Amino acid sequence: MRSSVEIFDVATGETRVVWQTERLVEAPNWSPDGKFLIVNGDGSLYRLALDGSGPAEIDTGFARQCNNDHGISPDGRTLVISDKTQFGMSAIYVLPIEGGTPRLVTRSLPSYWHGWSPDGRLLAYCGIRDHVFDIYTIPVEGGAERRVTQGEGRNDGPDWSPDGQWIYFNSSRTGRMQIWRTRPDGSDVERITDSPYGDWFPHPSPDGRHLLVLSYDGDVFDHPRDRDVRLRLMDPEGRNARIILALFGGQGTMNVPNWSPSGTAFAFVRYQPEGL
Repeated sequence: MRSSVEIFDVATGETRVVWQTERLVEAPNWSPDGKFLIVNGDGSLYRLALDGSGPAEIDTGFARQCNNDHGISPDGRTLVISDKTQFGMSAIYVLPIEGGTPRLVTRSLPSYWHGWSPDGRLLAYCGIRDHVFDIYTIPVEGGAERRVTQGEGRNDGPDWSPDGQWIYFNSSRTGRMQIWRTRPDGSDVERITDSPYGDWFPHPSPDGRHLLVLSYDGDVFDHPRDRDVRLRLMDPEGRNARIILALFGGQGTMNVPNWSPSGTAFAFVRYQPEGL
């Protein structure tokens, strides 16, 4: 069993296996109607029913090199993907949730999607420009991107608060990777975590009560796969942080928004080392 797609219930602390496979799959999104998950694997995207009946491939047209930065619009009608087929580096596209021909959103590359504004109008993503990692937003229809962070350290993993007032992200601007947040216009930048860990991929819960973070050992650089990690839950301001799950994972475990619509559970992927 290489990949185990599971659901964690916040109230009970129990996990439930949805699907296990010898393949490498990553980054579960939960549909807004609560009926299915979307994961990626081998450059494709798959719809995964919660009853464990197995995956159904989504038609992504020419996009056959999708990475683990994908998600679903708040109204459940549109899928956003990050794919490098067309340009040889990651670009952001949107397509119907049922599948179809992708429409290019970003023209500055590479760009890696991570968050959708609650009103459905804007996408937030990590863009690498002249080797600098920063947070950007762009209208779903395309157009000019807006730079939100200003090159202080490496900035990555943006996700919106459910009220649209904040963009959470991880940044190395003070050394070790930690969680920060900013207003969508780049103002009022605040540090959220001050931990001994390398903190990545902050995801606010839809009910506004929690912030979920993936934490590596403090000496781990970047966000590699196949490491011992912790999933930590805290208040939106970073208070009352606690480890709720320790597992073998990392890259692919929860790169993108993964909460249930109710905010009572979240999906994640647990891994087993190759060859075991």
